[in-house]
Amino acid sequence: MEMKKMRENLGWLYYQYLLITGIYVLEPWEQSVFNTVLFTTVAMVIYTSYVFVPVHVRLALEFFSELVREQPESTVALMN
Repeated sequence: MEMKKMRENLGWLYYQYLLITGIYVLEPWEQSVFNTVLFTTVAMVIYTSYVFVPVHVRLALEFFSELVREQPESTVALMN
């Protein structure tokens, strides 16, 4: 019973995907091309976020932590 309900829910979600994207009017081979391009793009965005975002966040934290860090006495004396 649970499997049937889950299958119906997945079918409903797929139907919603077809309606929202408007690909229900395309031929099957066009739908395949569209889905391939879409999912490849999403996979590349996820991979790029996984690889590059942590590096940029770390660099930003280092930059801002240097701004907040207390300045040495010699620098403070020169500013007065």
